[in-house]
Amino acid sequence: MTASTASTGEGHHRRTRRAARADRVDPLAALRAPDDPPWDVYLTGTVFLDIVFTGLDSAPVRGTESWARGMGSSPGGVANMATALARLGLRTSLAAAFGDDHYGEYCWDALEQGEGIDLTTSRTVPGWHSPVTVSMAYEGERTMVSHGHEPPPEAVLVQDGTPDGPPPARAAVASLTPGRRDPWIARAAGRGTRVFADVGWDDTGAWDLAGLPDLAHCEAFLPNAEEAMRYTRTDCPRAAARALTEHVPLAVVTLGAEGAYAVDGRTGETAEVPAIAVEALDPTGAGDVFVAGFVTGTLAGWPLADRLAFAGLTAALSVQEFGGSLSAPGWSEIGAWWRRVQSVEGQDPEALRRYAFLEGRVPPEDTAPWPLRRAVPTIGFRRSA
Repeated sequence: MTASTASTGEGHHRRTRRAARADRVDPLAALRAPDDPPWDVYLTGTVFLDIVFTGLDSAPVRGTESWARGMGSSPGGVANMATALARLGLRTSLAAAFGDDHYGEYCWDALEQGEGIDLTTSRTVPGWHSPVTVSMAYEGERTMVSHGHEPPPEAVLVQDGTPDGPPPARAAVASLTPGRRDPWIARAAGRGTRVFADVGWDDTGAWDLAGLPDLAHCEAFLPNAEEAMRYTRTDCPRAAARALTEHVPLAVVTLGAEGAYAVDGRTGETAEVPAIAVEALDPTGAGDVFVAGFVTGTLAGWPLADRLAFAGLTAALSVQEFGGSLSAPGWSEIGAWWRRVQSVEGQDPEALRRYAFLEGRVPPEDTAPWPLRRAVPTIGFRRSA
């Protein structure tokens, strides 16, 4: 495997060559106009190389050697979200630092050529080793081991947003860090970009919304139930969602096996959608896929309940595959699911009506599925002479 272009010189930028996908669904086709921004979604963060071991019957035991029946590799970290967005048909631009090694070349190629993600604002950092995560999936859960070197200034610059600010985009996805301000978020919101944010676990234990200063620039906040309740000092996730609307216009709280609940503080509208029961193989990246689905429905102008249902569906489809970016569904999978559930004898009519908004939006049955970059056994094969 070779990189899309050779890396030459400090902070070299590689131009994106979009993969041609004539059969990809464009959920925003009816809304596009000549003066639209070039990108639907912008995001930035750290790209990992993910190596996923599957087919383990149990957790590894100390002092023994475990053999996995399957293995895959893919870009991870922020690449999970970028891939999920791109596979749903959104024009996605990612700013990230890539290691100057075979891992970095592989991740760049997989995102640029395999997924059609714009990497114009990304760069290769000479002498920096790519961060790596090894994930072991078993019993519907995962165990991960990560390794990475302290990023040099060039890498930090890219991860914090480009010097001139993010490119014009309809939306941006940000992961908020307690106690930290990311200047690119305010710059993006200031130029009209709609910012959707999630948050990680607060290791400080403070759980103080004042410690999330960038939340003031966000249109929507999508924490899980535990995070939402801790931040709002409530004991009910629905009450937490309502309390969050005092700080952000739209609050979406994921409820795990119960689904998701949302409150639009601007209109007072609420929506709750139950989860879809599936056999989960690997939950890696499911939260990223949920956010990507919700962003897609929001940009397409769908009702709040439809956005929640679509986000939950895409997340449910993702946990039935192994890996993070590997498992993100595209419209062909969504269409196949919709046709299949309608053919199930005794299907609940009310449940079918909940997803009727998919009719006319999924590709027809005779459309060839667009190619997904699924797990491959090695980083790359040598080309024959």
